[in-house]
Amino acid sequence: MKHQTIGHNETRWDAIAKVKGEANFTDDFAIRNCLYAKILRSTIAHGRVVDYDLTEARQVPGVIKIVLPEDLPQNQYATAGHPYAMIPAKRDIEDRLMLNREIHVYGEEIAAVVAKTELAAEIAVSKIKVTYKEYPVYLTPQAAMAPDARRIHPERDNIIANTNVGFGEIDNGLAEADVIVKEEFSTGVQQHAHMEKQVAVAYRGEDQRWICISSTQIPHICRRIIGQALGLPWSQIRVKKPFIGGGFGNKQDITIEPLVVALSMLCGGRPVKINLTREESLANTRTRHAIDYQVALGVKQDGHITAIDFDVLSNQGGYASHGHAIGGKGGSFINALYASDNLRYAAKTVYTNIAAAGAMRGYGIPQVMYALEAAIADAADKLGMDPIDFRLQNTRPEGYLNSLSQVQQFNFKINDCLKRGREAFDYDRKLADSQNYKTGDKRRGVGVASFSYGSGTYPFGLEVAGARLILIQDGSFKLMLGATEIGQGSDTTFSQMAADTLGVSYDKIIRDAITDTDIDPFDTGAYASRQTYITGFAVQKCAEKMKAKILQRAAELYDIRTEYLDIVDNNIVYAHNNQLVVSMADFAMASFYDMAHGRAIVAESSVNIHHNSYACGCTFAEVEVDVATGQITLLSCMNVHDSGKIINPLLASGQVEGGMAMGVAFGLSEGLRYSPEGKPLNNNLLDYKIPTTMDLPDFEMAFIESEDPLGPYGNKSLGENPLCSPAPAIRNAVKNATGVAINQIPLAPQKVFEALKQAGVIEE
Repeated sequence: MKHQTIGHNETRWDAIAKVKGEANFTDDFAIRNCLYAKILRSTIAHGRVVDYDLTEARQVPGVIKIVLPEDLPQNQYATAGHPYAMIPAKRDIEDRLMLNREIHVYGEEIAAVVAKTELAAEIAVSKIKVTYKEYPVYLTPQAAMAPDARRIHPERDNIIANTNVGFGEIDNGLAEADVIVKEEFSTGVQQHAHMEKQVAVAYRGEDQRWICISSTQIPHICRRIIGQALGLPWSQIRVKKPFIGGGFGNKQDITIEPLVVALSMLCGGRPVKINLTREESLANTRTRHAIDYQVALGVKQDGHITAIDFDVLSNQGGYASHGHAIGGKGGSFINALYASDNLRYAAKTVYTNIAAAGAMRGYGIPQVMYALEAAIADAADKLGMDPIDFRLQNTRPEGYLNSLSQVQQFNFKINDCLKRGREAFDYDRKLADSQNYKTGDKRRGVGVASFSYGSGTYPFGLEVAGARLILIQDGSFKLMLGATEIGQGSDTTFSQMAADTLGVSYDKIIRDAITDTDIDPFDTGAYASRQTYITGFAVQKCAEKMKAKILQRAAELYDIRTEYLDIVDNNIVYAHNNQLVVSMADFAMASFYDMAHGRAIVAESSVNIHHNSYACGCTFAEVEVDVATGQITLLSCMNVHDSGKIINPLLASGQVEGGMAMGVAFGLSEGLRYSPEGKPLNNNLLDYKIPTTMDLPDFEMAFIESEDPLGPYGNKSLGENPLCSPAPAIRNAVKNATGVAINQIPLAPQKVFEALKQAGVIEE
């Protein structure tokens, strides 16, 4: 099919407003008579509030209301941004209250102050005196699973879930192996650190319903969770999402929205705003799960994998949030990559007393790929095989029916990615050159790692999306979506899709920064790299309906059979030779105002997608390790992606660069740290080490582009994929440089130095 806009670098429709500072984010809206709320947070990680002394806080000028847990509805609710499950057993765990006397994490929301100014609210919060009863603090799953450990949630076991999936016989597979790799791996607590913090404002609207303006990835789900927390019919809540300054999964959880609506209710419907500080956003929202892996990999001397065995222990933190969905996810994606007759993936997810872990870009796959790809590299080393050749020998073929997910892996081009990267990265030369840097302080190495990823959540999750198109009198179209633009460029690609299907130019599609649950069609939101794939089907179907309606109207207006007509380049033409019948602009005017046939043309779709496409790719990394200090310098890094047809190459490149930077940070520097008492120690942008442009090389990338047979426009996922494999590629490069396997990330200099010293690379 000849595409008119798909595959082209159309300019983001929101680019100019954002670059010029004209884009309005949640905190930019001028709300009359707005009050400001601040949250009182616990200074212990586990225990309960025995008493509050509000005497001094009440005397602060400007204080309107001090709210304690018992002043609010006591409906326990789940915060994870998943579609509602009709089967109760499949719903997210409801373990959260808006404010709580029971303390599960340091920084628990235990009270709130509403005041006329933000400063007054801050001062009043600082004046509240709290008496606590303290309990033992458990920072790790191992501590929380100890026989004498107290239940963090009294009504629930500390082990949230315990699952075991796979096939074959692991013991037999390991017995067949000539070489067995047995290792332990650990990943850290990464935080999203999006530029725009969590912010929301709520008030009673003119129709007496409750309006919440929020920086959320999931407006329709947000409405439902607010309703559940407050015990209100969902129709009484209206959520509006303006421009968003990043989310990366953190805003796929509902953190402050129920509370801000509840506070407005207590203030007679007057607007109330909560705007978290950077320190709160880093410490008291959601994180990436820290996960421990025990891996056993059996291989024959000829390179054949006989067994893959994973024991997984996921640190959930103080609340369930997305829970076991992350730790339990990895088995099918291991199986997607590597062929083995014996696979076991046993996972536990455990409550602890650190910040609740939730969705973060990659949704558990960066963790499992770190362990898997490090073990794969180590197995190749033990066999004396090149790690790329070892992978190529064991990858799943295109068309493999994944027995763990029931996804047919059509168009799965991992081998092409590895081969392209080997050549484009000049891997063999760099590997040979690294042999010249195996002594002295500065040592170099090269590493590679692969990944696989889905294009949505089916068959495990609901995949519903909707779209609406309205013809405007000048021949343009308003595209209305419940899908959420959070900075990734989805609105631009959706506009390209609509334009391509309609036969008009990209500039004829009009989008809106606001997503409004009262106006926009139902869509579950921005997560799981689902949008261009799942919502793409909704846009395609809606545009096809609109085109059919236009051609039917044109047939009426111009007395030409519909099958003879088409739309090309903003004109209605004869289908057989593209001869002009009428311009879209003239048609639109006639369609609206013709005495006999004039009426508006609107098309709408809602889809429920029951299939998935697996994307894949790999990372190549070259590092220099200063063995005297443990400092790792990333010299070069390249990602190669199979994401089907690329809708907008420039936006795709931006996604890859941003994802690679986040993946590099996951492997090298980022991680929240806690005191033994559970207090966050580095929840600020000085001590939480996000790499800057000065710390990163110029990233390289390549796409193995082909039409996926199941994608709406031949496309597959891309948004989360780029950060799934940089960390293990870097780890493997460090091992190649130093000969030392360091299996716990981030690979901060102190950790690397200590590992090298223990291995004897650094002498006393």
